[in-house]
Formats: sequence, C-alpha cells, structure tokens
Amino acid sequence: MSRVEELTDEFDTSLNFNTPAASTSSHSNFSPSPDAPFPILAKPSDYGSTALPLPPAMDSVRSYTADEVLQMMNKTPLFMTSLDNTTDDDDENVELEAIKALQYEGTRVEVALNFKERGNEMVAEKRWKDAREFYTKGILALKQERQEFPKDLVSEGQKEKAIEEACYVNRALCNLELRNYRSILNDTSHVLAVSPRNTKAHYRSALALLALHRLPEAHEICTRGIALTSPPSPSLPSPSSSSATITNPPHSSPRQAPFVALLSRITAAQSDAQAKSLARAARSARLVQEKRILHAALLARGIKTRSTPKPPDLEDATVHLSPDPVDPSSELRFPVLFLYPLHGQSDFVKSVSEKEMLEVFWEEEMLPLPWDERAEYKAKEVEMYAEKGSPGKGMVKVGRKATVLGFLGDGKVEVVDGMVRIFMVPKARAGEWVQSMKARAGK
Repeated sequence: MSRVEELTDEFDTSLNFNTPAASTSSHSNFSPSPDAPFPILAKPSDYGSTALPLPPAMDSVRSYTADEVLQMMNKTPLFMTSLDNTTDDDDENVELEAIKALQYEGTRVEVALNFKERGNEMVAEKRWKDAREFYTKGILALKQERQEFPKDLVSEGQKEKAIEEACYVNRALCNLELRNYRSILNDTSHVLAVSPRNTKAHYRSALALLALHRLPEAHEICTRGIALTSPPSPSLPSPSSSSATITNPPHSSPRQAPFVALLSRITAAQSDAQAKSLARAARSARLVQEKRILHAALLARGIKTRSTPKPPDLEDATVHLSPDPVDPSSELRFPVLFLYPLHGQSDFVKSVSEKEMLEVFWEEEMLPLPWDERAEYKAKEVEMYAEKGSPGKGMVKVGRKATVLGFLGDGKVEVVDGMVRIFMVPKARAGEWVQSMKARAGK
C-alpha cells in the first residue's frame, strides 16, 4: 500500500510566487534542425537587442532578401513554379531528379500505364501538348529493356500491347487537335498494323487524310471504319415459329454515326474537287482554243509577232479578240506603248482597236502631256515611227490616218512581246531624230 506524506505548515511559507522562475532555455539556445531549408546565421542576436528571437528554421530566412528566398524556394519541388533556374551551382537538383526517377519505378507496364493515365488527365484539361508528351513517354517506356521478368510473360505482353495501342491512338488525338496531320498518320498506321480493327485509329486517320486532301485514301479507310462499326445482322426467325416477327434492323449504330458523317464530308469534298478539276480542264481547253484562234486571226491579217528572251510584264494587257475570243472575225485589240525618245517619257495603253487611227487616238486620249512644258507635242504637230522587224533594220513612218491594222498588216512592223511600240517625235525635230537613229544603226 502506498504511503501518503503530509506537508508541514512551513512548506506554504516557503513558496514565493512573486519571484520569476529562472529561464532554463530560449530560442537563441535551440540547436538548429538539420532539416532547416536555409542556412542559419551564426549570431541571430546581431539583429539587435530588441529583436525577438525566432525559431531556428525561420531565423535562417532573415539572412536573405525576398528575391533570394523565392529563388531558393523554386529549387524545392514542393514550391516550384517553373523548371528554369532549378539547379544549384553544380547543375544538379537532387530532390528533383529523385522525383523524376520515381516515374520509372516499377515494371514496364506500371511505368507506361502511369504515363498514359497522366496523358488522359491532360486530355481532360485540353492540354494537348502536355498530353502528347506523356503518351510519348509511355510508348518509350515500353521500348526500354526489361529490368525484371514477371511470372506470366504472355499476360504481361498483352497488357503492354494494349497500353501501347492506347498511347498511339490517344497521341493521334492530340496531334489532331494540334493539326499535325502527318504525325497522325504515323501513329494510326502503327496501330492498324498490329490491330486492324481499331475504329479510333480508322476515324482519326480518315480525318487526317481529309485535312491533307488525300480524298481517295480518306474514303477508303472511312468505308472500312463503317464496315467495322456496322451493327450485327439480326437472326431470322424459324419458319416453324408463327408468332415470331421480323423487325427492321437499324441503319447505323451509335459507333457508326461519326463515320457516316465523316464519309458525307469526304464525299462532298470529292465532288467539289471533281467540279474544280473539270472547271480547270475546261478553262485550260478554252485557253488553248483562244490561243489557236488568235494565231489564225493574226495570220489571216498578215500581222507578224515576235518574242524576246526577257519580255516585259504587261499584267493583264494582251493581244486578244473582242468581244468573242473564239471568233476569228472579232475585232483585234493590241496593247500600245507610246515612246517619246527626245524626252525619255512614255505612255502605255492597255487596249487599242485594230481599226483605230493611232495619231487621232493619241490626240484625243493623251493630250496635253503633263510633262511637256514647252508644248512641243500638239495635235497635227507630231510624227509617228515604228521599227522595222528586229532592231537595227530601220524605221517606218506611220501616216496620220493609218489604222493599227493598216501599218501592221503589210508585215514590215512586228508586234514584239505582245505589244505595239510607237515613237512620237515633234515635227520640228523629226529630221534631227531620224539622223541620230541612222547614225546609231551605222547607216
């Protein structure tokens, strides 16, 4: 039995509650935890005699600026906000590398399945690039050398095949959203090589082929997808069963509906492509016909043409028949370049009728010339010239009332590079210019 000791009366008087108890410890005497995230100052009391002591782990932070603290926190995986500047001076972050290594802990199936599930999470958040990266890691994990051999290799191999197939198909979905159509074909081709009945691979491959405008291939693979998703044919009732009834089978199953809609798009694209092809062929045939008839019309009128190695760009200005380019009896029209050699100027007219008298046309359409300060170019005060054939063969004077067909039809002047060139010279200086041209030609 325990013994209870009674206190004496003197014990009460020996107690003094007004005297402060002696301090046996303080924060400044605490030894720092070896797990403190930052270095601890050797003398925390240096902050001043009035500074309150802090726990060691918090006291260590006071030796750094706010930016330095944030930088050190970004090296700790729990607080990381980016992968930039996460290494120490030796370019190594042990904690981060350890966490990365955890991704590859386990069998190939476990590692690949983990990456696939992470990819699925990214797909749910529509983070397509991140999802694609995880699916790629899952595929690569299955290609690594096996570190341990499971008891049932056959079962393990089937699991690996299923995960790899899912990673390829899902990566094709990511590439579809990112519009990497050729990458889709690479992924789906791999799947269809080992699993020819995979409908997702058929559908995504058909979408990529449609986007790449490879319509026959898209039509073929989409048709195969429809065949794979067709509902099974209902069994016919026995002839002996009089109460049995035959119901109409559905036209398509829910799994088949996307393929049917996609096939409609492909068919529409094929029809559009065919219509455009026919239109291009018709335009091409029309241009050939127009060119042939134009050539015949020029020959019939005795007009010669010639092309140089570097013809000028006349844009839409051409020698043509109007109003009907395929009627040789239509009116010929020519681009005309009026040159003013004594002043280094020119005027270009896109279309002049073969029936026009050039000088009259020039007077009505061109005068007054904005740069002719001395008014040297006036109505009935100019002479027109054209070159004979190739350069150096001399000049032909064009009469005032001569039509375009009139001076082109005798065969002396050629239409060069689809354009008629006319030299305009004031009458007062025409002799001077003709002599200079003869001297240049060596005559």
